Amino acid sequence: MNIKKIIAPTMTEAMKKVKAELGENAVILNSKVIFRGGFLGLFRKKSIEVIAALDEQPIHHPHTRKNNNRKKPNNGTTEVQTHSSTQKLKHNETDILSKIAELKSELKAMKNSNQVSYNQYPEIIQKYLFKLQEQDVNETYVLKIGDALLEKWRNSEKEPSDSELFQWCETLLIDHLGHVNFNGISYESKFINFVGPTGVGKTTTIAKLAAEAVLEHKKKVALITTDTYRIAAIDQLKTYAQLLNIPVEIVYEGQDFRSAVNKYNDYDVVLIDTAGRNYQEKQYIHDLQALFGDETNIATYLVLSVSMKEKDIEKVVVNFLDMNFNQFIFTKADETRTFGVMYNLICKYKIGAAYITTGQDVPDDIISASPNVITEYLLRDELS
Repeated sequence: MNIKKIIAPTMTEAMKKVKAELGENAVILNSKVIFRGGFLGLFRKKSIEVIAALDEQPIHHPHTRKNNNRKKPNNGTTEVQTHSSTQKLKHNETDILSKIAELKSELKAMKNSNQVSYNQYPEIIQKYLFKLQEQDVNETYVLKIGDALLEKWRNSEKEPSDSELFQWCETLLIDHLGHVNFNGISYESKFINFVGPTGVGKTTTIAKLAAEAVLEHKKKVALITTDTYRIAAIDQLKTYAQLLNIPVEIVYEGQDFRSAVNKYNDYDVVLIDTAGRNYQEKQYIHDLQALFGDETNIATYLVLSVSMKEKDIEKVVVNFLDMNFNQFIFTKADETRTFGVMYNLICKYKIGAAYITTGQDVPDDIISASPNVITEYLLRDELS
C-alpha cells in the first residue's frame, strides 16, 4: 500500500497532486484544513491536508509458490541469490507494515482531533463548511448548513458563483438565529442584573451601558454592587459612577439589597454588578438567588467571555438556567479569532444575545448583538 500525505492551498490542487503522484485509482482516506506559518498565531496560511492511498499488487513469499523445476545448487550461487531475494522481500514487508502502522496512528490522531470530512459536498460548498469548522461552530450545525447548501446547489438552474454561495450560507446562518430575542436593555425592568464568572468583564460592561443610559437615553441611573470580594472592583465602579455623576450602593447581604431597592425606587434603571465566582458550582448561584429574594422587577443578563473554553461555558450556562436569565452578553471579542461559541449557545438554548463587547474603552467598545452581526463574525474573514 502506497500512502501519501498531500498538502496544497486548495482541495482542487490537492486532488491534482494525488492523481499525479498516485494515479487515478488513489483513495482519499481523509482531508482537513490546516494552518501553517505565521507569527504568534497571526497571519497563518490556510492549506488542505489530504491523506491518500493506492493499493498495490500483494507481495508473495517464495514458499507460497510451487517451483518443482528449481535445480539444486551446484556451487551455492543459486542459494545465495534466493537468500538475497528473501531478505529483500522481508525488507519490503517491514516497510509496508511500518506504513500501515503510521497510517493507523494518523487516523487515530484525526479521530481524536474531531476533524470532520466534508467530501460528500461539492468543493464550492466545502470551503464554507471548513470556514465554520475553523470558527468552532458545532459539527451538528455545520452539517445542517452543509445539507441545506447542497439542496440549494442541486436545485439551482446553473452552477452558483462563489458570491451566491456566500449569500446562501449567510442567509441560512441568519435564519437559524432569527427565532430568538436579540433586543438589548429595554428599561421595562427597573433593576438590571449582570451575572457571570470571574474575569469576564462585567464591571466594564456595566460602565458602558450606564454611560449609554445616561448620555444617550437621558435616564436617571444608579449602580449597585454585590462584589464585596474585590476592593478593586468597588473602586472601579465608584470611579465610573463619579464620572457619570450617578450614585453607587454597596450591598453585603439580602437586607442591604432590599434597602437599596427602596432607596432607588424613583430611578429609571438600576444596574447591578454581582461578584464573579466559580459558577460551575451551583451553590454560588443559589446564594445569588437568595440575595435578590422575592424581587420580581429584575432582568438578568449572563455575561460570558467568548475567549473561554466552550466546555467551561456550557456548565456555567446550564447552572444559570435556574435563574431564567433573559439574554447573553458576550465579551472580549477582541481577544479571540473564533466566534462559533456565540452561535452554538444561541442555537442550543434558544436564548438571544443583547450585546458584544470589543475592547476595554468606555463607553465605545460595545455593539448591539443581532443575527446579522454574529453571522458577520463567522464569515467576515476572506475565504480563499
